[in-house]
Amino acid sequence: MGSVPSTPRRGGAYSPETAEYLIGTFVGDTPFPLSSEFWQKLLELPLNVQWSTQRVQQACELLAKNNCHTRHLAKILFHLACCLQEYMSSSGALPLVYEKAFNAVYISSIFLKHLIESVHGENIQLYLSLEDNEDVQKDVLRDQTIKNLVMRNVLSFIASVEVSPDTFLLHLELLNFMIIGMSTQLLCGPSPGPNDVNPFLDAAMAQDSSLVGAVVCRLLLNFMARSNVPSNRATYSILYDGNQSSVLQRVGSAAANIVLFPFSYLVSSSGEESKSPIADISIHVLLVLVHYHKCLVSEDYANHKSSTSDSLLKENPHFSDNPYCKALEHAIDCELDRVDIEGNAHSARHIKLPFASLFDTLGICLADEAAVLLLYSLLQGNSAFLEYVLVRTDLDALLMPILEALYNAPSRTANQIYMLLIILLILSQDSSFNASIHKLILTGVPWYKERLFHQTSLGSLMVIILIRTVQYNLSKLRDVYLQTTCLATLANMAPHVHRLSAYASQRLVSLFDMLSRKYNKLAERRDNKLHIAKGNSVEGNNLVEDMILLVQSTELHIYTDFLRLVLEIINAILTYALPRNPEVVYAIMHRQEVFQPFKNHPRFNELIDNIYTVLDFFNSRMDAQREDGDWSVHEVLQVIIVNCRSWRGDGMKMFTQLRFTYEQESHPEEFFIPYVWQLVLSHCGFSFNTGAINLFPVDLQTERLENGVVGSTLQNGDFDKSEYQLDP
Repeated sequence: MGSVPSTPRRGGAYSPETAEYLIGTFVGDTPFPLSSEFWQKLLELPLNVQWSTQRVQQACELLAKNNCHTRHLAKILFHLACCLQEYMSSSGALPLVYEKAFNAVYISSIFLKHLIESVHGENIQLYLSLEDNEDVQKDVLRDQTIKNLVMRNVLSFIASVEVSPDTFLLHLELLNFMIIGMSTQLLCGPSPGPNDVNPFLDAAMAQDSSLVGAVVCRLLLNFMARSNVPSNRATYSILYDGNQSSVLQRVGSAAANIVLFPFSYLVSSSGEESKSPIADISIHVLLVLVHYHKCLVSEDYANHKSSTSDSLLKENPHFSDNPYCKALEHAIDCELDRVDIEGNAHSARHIKLPFASLFDTLGICLADEAAVLLLYSLLQGNSAFLEYVLVRTDLDALLMPILEALYNAPSRTANQIYMLLIILLILSQDSSFNASIHKLILTGVPWYKERLFHQTSLGSLMVIILIRTVQYNLSKLRDVYLQTTCLATLANMAPHVHRLSAYASQRLVSLFDMLSRKYNKLAERRDNKLHIAKGNSVEGNNLVEDMILLVQSTELHIYTDFLRLVLEIINAILTYALPRNPEVVYAIMHRQEVFQPFKNHPRFNELIDNIYTVLDFFNSRMDAQREDGDWSVHEVLQVIIVNCRSWRGDGMKMFTQLRFTYEQESHPEEFFIPYVWQLVLSHCGFSFNTGAINLFPVDLQTERLENGVVGSTLQNGDFDKSEYQLDP
């Protein structure tokens, strides 16, 4: 045991037979101790020998079969940790150590992924411990487990070693390794449970807070720096040998279906070189870490385990604190002085980030769903970053990409649309935001194809896009919560509207008209059903009719709420901002007949009365100045502008200002963990065995309907279908 064929030193040629022997020995049934020379020869092996697809598959299956006995996965992870430690200790001065670390993480990633996705049932056993008789240097492992040691050194390398042309590929492979190690979450159910097994994620959570903060900071700096693949390819000749695929690249493509970044980016000629794989995978790693929730077994649950307590645990799960989430929430702007304006010294637990750079980077990356989710996580959890965003004078840098994405809703996923709308809702909770967006004038909106905008305020554009999203949702997605989020944002904005454009004002009234027509159809249909049901009432045969009536009554109730909310939005503008919005008055006067049918409706009459108070005031002023002949739009508008100055609001009933706030649901992990992993799998360089995924239903993830959107083909009355609810 421990003997291997004699191989040349660094710089010599490795024969295909030697390479096959070393890889074959690694996956074989003979355990090699950590001190064996075999490990050094394996890690010094240039990875440029081709294998057939069949033999690669056999290699992965052999390791899966023999690893429980040989513990070779744990041993190569131990050597990976040692190589990283040596590299960090030597300040990166040893090229051989770098190459050994790269080979170790490369081999570990491929075979670890195969082991994870080949798990059968709920028994996730990766055999990450060493045999009892293994002689391990005490100063290396101490009292740590292999998984804790390797995660500590991987995270330390990521946090402490700068990304440079010399370290780029190793950084990339370590981040790939983290994604693969954390992919055990894909085997768990959609709701985190006490029996979930995520060894590498749990090891990451167990690290010191100082290292956690440094990792969060580095991942965000990677995202902001957006480093490209090094242009000097000759430096990496050991990793790329002409047109030949390496043995482990073949392992990736055949057995694990990995497309590892160094090869795919170095060889690519499709223009993808302009992208930053480091930035992309850094943000994916951060999102997985930040949204991880470990479900703990409470003492009561452990002592009284029963079917009842199982259900109680699901309803009231207990989660451990997530240090990465806390680090992100407590990040502060590095431009701030050490002591804040209140004289409070910032705690050492606060990581410092360049908020200006983070803001700018997010603004240019919001076409990517991962960047949208990062922005949401920052705004929702980090009050310092939210305050920073709200005081920026160039809010268009952030809002324009969001509005453009919503404008292109048919090419976006339903979840991305929902997250974008939640971001707008969070921002609209601040009155200064609502006021400032109407003062920011846009010279043009090039991506809006149906209409030419010139000198339109950002606030008016936001109103137009939100109303457009409401209409799209009603015709395609038909999601009640998404609809409510749009209208809630408009309601927050309404009291602060300033000089709303003519087109935005028209769209607001048209929205009420559209909803009212839908409401009238539903009411008529329900009344007809009631009439038929009364005429054909036979006891015991009315179950189907009763169900139809219930569904239609529910949908009618939903549209009643929508209509009232739109009326409250219009009322808020008329009550608090009428003198500043003559175009809104003109739009209401131009379409005043749409409000008439609801004057006596018990849910709407008070709101409609306010609208007619405004109409009566301005109609009387128009009548007093009426002349023979038709009035032009300009003439009518001029009369409105003049009389807006004398408007005092007499006779208006004051309603409490609506203010909607966003709060996460009690179990946000049930939405965010599956969502994060869907993003990771759709953008990382490898696929995952779909048969092993329990975290989310794969058929829903891959289903594509019209225009590439995962959407709904529901008919009227199907709002209660749970699969179309986007609320986290």
